Amino acid sequence: MTAAAGLQTVLTVPKRFRGPEGTANGGWIAGTLAGTLTGGGHDSPVEVTLRRPVPLEAALPVEHVGNAVVLSESEDGRHLVDAIPVAETLTPPPFVRFTDAARAEAGFPGRNGHAIAGCFACGLREPGDGLRIFPGPVEDAADGELVAAGWRVPFNVTDEQGVVPDSIVWAALDCATAWANYRSFPDREPPLLGRLTGQVFRRVYPMGSYSVVARAEGRDGRKLFGTSAVYEVDGTLVAAARATWILPRQ
Repeated sequence: MTAAAGLQTVLTVPKRFRGPEGTANGGWIAGTLAGTLTGGGHDSPVEVTLRRPVPLEAALPVEHVGNAVVLSESEDGRHLVDAIPVAETLTPPPFVRFTDAARAEAGFPGRNGHAIAGCFACGLREPGDGLRIFPGPVEDAADGELVAAGWRVPFNVTDEQGVVPDSIVWAALDCATAWANYRSFPDREPPLLGRLTGQVFRRVYPMGSYSVVARAEGRDGRKLFGTSAVYEVDGTLVAAARATWILPRQ
């Protein structure tokens, strides 16, 4: 999907890229709109606000409005998601070596009960189907609520040119920030992604190995904050994000 200023296009989210039941994975939809806004360029971060759940397998209009991209409901035109470029520098959590990140997966809380087990990013999907990013606590981490996972990129997440698109990288950045805040919702319904600001600096390659790292960054009422990053095995920063999650009302 592409869009130029003043041109409306249509986006349909395939079922593969689901998050909560019947809706799109927030990171995937955020990365898709960010890619539409920047045209594949990575000069600045993009802030994506998810205002309502995005349904799967529905034709949804995408429109440029000023310097923003807006995804709307097809029937009543309500805004579902909007994306805008922002002038800021994202501060990623610290690098965790791939071997240590992979070891941390043993502590992934979702192994013993996952409320969104079908999630494209962190769900218990079959190998090669979902991304299978399972963040667990980093042993002896000195940076607070730090979690990590070793991401082994599936071979079948590329576009027509054989490139792993930004939507996949943003999906990898997404859920880890929620799991970094797991202590805030161990016995209640999980939070929903409200906003994700991200930037991709380098390409991700299919069948490659990367560290996904996330850190809890505090709480304000029902809002949970976190940062995340994707690193190459030598510590080179690939992508970074800042997330806001919303806990459901009790």
